[in-house]
Amino acid sequence: QVQLVESGGGLVQPGGSLRLSCTGSGLIMDYYSIGWFRQAPGREREGVSCIMASDGSTYYPDSVMGRFTISKDNAKNTVYLQMDSLKPEDTGVYYCAADYGGSITTGQAMCVQRYNQLELWGQGTLVTVSS
Repeated sequence: QVQLVESGGGLVQPGGSLRLSCTGSGLIMDYYSIGWFRQAPGREREGVSCIMASDGSTYYPDSVMGRFTISKDNAKNTVYLQMDSLKPEDTGVYYCAADYGGSITTGQAMCVQRYNQLELWGQGTLVTVSS
């Protein structure tokens, strides 16, 4: 069974850090472009970081630039999202997703314009930033 499993969410104070993990089962993560997305209550899902399989290029929106870092550990078949200097507005359910069909060519396209076309999603992990 092909699936993505997220972990690492939790409650953290403003200014703190968390590292989220997205582990693949039934697929080799390094073969696919992977993105992290979040959804807060009452808001649309938004992409916060994407890494492309073709060249390892990454995309971050301005809202997380310089605070979030996406990385891969191929030996563990896992993609990480390191989140630093967290803010209350970072609160939400965080999902990872894979471009299983391999049709998306840029990080911005994956994170912003075409994420609704992604075929494979994890179940999500909740991040709460609050004092």
